[in-house]
Amino acid sequence: MSNRKSEALASSLVTGVNIAMARLVDIWDSIGIMEEQRLERMETAKKHIEGLLVDMIAEEEALKQRIRTNIITFETQLDTLCEELSLEKYKLEDGLTVLQIEKSLRLSLEALTKEKEERLKVLQGLQQQEEELCVELCVTPYYIPTGSVPSSVQLQELREHIKTLSKEKTSRAKVFSGLREDIRQLMDEMGHDPETSLEKESVCRDDDIFLLTHDNIKSLTLLRSQMKVKKESLMKTMSKLKERAICLWNRLDVLEQNRNDFQASVQGTLSDQITQWQQEVDSLTELQKARLGDVIGKVRQELVALWDECNLGPEQREPFNSYFCDNHFTEELLAVHDAELLKAKKYYDQIKPLLEAFQKWERFWSLFQEFEKKANDPNRFSNRGGALLKEAKEKVKVQKMLPKLEEELRSGVEAWEKDHGSAFLVRGQGVMTYISSQWEEHKEQRNREKSERAALQITKKADATTPFKTPTKRMHGGANGPTPNKIRKTPNQPVRMRSYSSSSSSSSSTFISLPSTKPPLAQKNRVQDNSSTQRAPMQEHNGTERKTPVDISYSDFTSALSKKTSDAVLNSTAKDIFGFTHDGH
Repeated sequence: MSNRKSEALASSLVTGVNIAMARLVDIWDSIGIMEEQRLERMETAKKHIEGLLVDMIAEEEALKQRIRTNIITFETQLDTLCEELSLEKYKLEDGLTVLQIEKSLRLSLEALTKEKEERLKVLQGLQQQEEELCVELCVTPYYIPTGSVPSSVQLQELREHIKTLSKEKTSRAKVFSGLREDIRQLMDEMGHDPETSLEKESVCRDDDIFLLTHDNIKSLTLLRSQMKVKKESLMKTMSKLKERAICLWNRLDVLEQNRNDFQASVQGTLSDQITQWQQEVDSLTELQKARLGDVIGKVRQELVALWDECNLGPEQREPFNSYFCDNHFTEELLAVHDAELLKAKKYYDQIKPLLEAFQKWERFWSLFQEFEKKANDPNRFSNRGGALLKEAKEKVKVQKMLPKLEEELRSGVEAWEKDHGSAFLVRGQGVMTYISSQWEEHKEQRNREKSERAALQITKKADATTPFKTPTKRMHGGANGPTPNKIRKTPNQPVRMRSYSSSSSSSSSTFISLPSTKPPLAQKNRVQDNSSTQRAPMQEHNGTERKTPVDISYSDFTSALSKKTSDAVLNSTAKDIFGFTHDGH
């Protein structure tokens, strides 16, 4: 359609030129211009029209050339921008004229140029924020080559980096604030004046005085640790002064009211409190000098009590006897006593776990001996209120705990002696030697009781074979007592025979078993007792000559009893023990 319009316009142009020339010819005819002049005039009009067309053609050709040049330039610039902006290469649509190509390239170039400017502007703002954070945190900034245009991905990563740095700054600021507050509080509690530049800066109220770097955090953390160590040192110093003051108060019999008044008056920082306690200790020390005799006497009482608590034997106390018996009271003698008291306290702290274990064994050992004595008391079978059942349960518990406690003591003592390189003694003996001696004494006591019971049986048999004598007739109203009632015996009923020895502690009751259809309880449990594990107590030597007791433990004790069950006499203690099973509890 456009081609037809242009052709019609060209035709009309030619028609217009022809009409104009015809009009000129008519004018020339009317004027009477001759042919030669007419030709000249026509030639002039022709040249004018041709020159005008030539100029127009030249201008259009220049326009055409300029458009082609712009296309080439735009294409080059677009390729460069796409590369800088990390975009794909620009592609033109098919079927476009030169003028359309130039326009499309020009508009695309303008859009990409604007996007480049916007990216650079955003980059500048982000880099400014990042630079401030990196300086405060002393970290490396996000790398973007200088002079390059960041891509969308790079800008997003830079935003995320700034966000991360902001969170890190907040976190570090909180850490810094906490560290400085802790340091400030510790210094206030101790009454410590800042000395170094770091200490002064740490207590300064200016929040921007520190860069939030890892090195500064480490420095403040180290400073806080140093302040804590110093505070602990001051606390220990004050604790020692308190202990010393309390010790002196006790020695000098200071009134409780005076003590409370002084403690209530102690105020201020740790340094101030230490100064006050030190003054009190100094004052009490001067007072102590005037009362050395009484003070040393009280120290000796404390020392004896601590020795008893540690179960020290005479050999262990012997080295200090010369000082203990010295009545020439001097400050040097008091210092020696204080040193010995401190040594005893230190030793007590070292062996406290072993002492507690030994005391626990002694408690169960006492219970075991009590149950042994109760086993010979016939009144215990009254079973009022379930007492007998309760006693049986307690006895089983004791029987289970004794071997377990002995084994714990054995391993504990061995470990302690290995660590300290010295023997652990109880009342001058090794722990296991002492325990073995207790079992040996118990065994000897049982053997003595058994011998007494055997002697009593022989006496009874001798009395039974003595010829019968008719008793003399009692006079009416005589001094003789009433005739005893006849005792009716029933089958399988044990007759209780009591024996008496010279010592009241060795008295016991014996049950003589008459024929019965039931086998003895000891025979029933013999296999079980023989299978129990026997533990050999550890041998200890204290360097002095004494009879070495035969090592024996609870397991040895019960095994020895199980071998003697064929005797006619069955003690109720053995009966209870044979029912014992070693389960390790």
